[in-house]
Amino acid sequence: MFTLVVGMFVCVVLAAVVVGLVAIPARREGRDVLTPKGEQVVATVRQHTGRAADVAQRRGGEAIAGARTRVGEGRARREAESTR
Repeated sequence: MFTLVVGMFVCVVLAAVVVGLVAIPARREGRDVLTPKGEQVVATVRQHTGRAADVAQRRGGEAIAGARTRVGEGRARREAESTR
């Protein structure tokens, strides 16, 4: 398992180096790294990611509020039983 994780880490590092060697000089020279279609795909992904984050935050907030309510009810019930 350790070997697998190390191998994956090495692959990610090598990929980052290759991207750095290709993309950074291209951007400095003013060339576009992505094609117009690639830029469109990136814009679409950013838009969908923002929407997904909003939905997840909203649903997560609802779940947390529900859990807090249930915990509060349980505490109140225990306190009521302990005073009897």
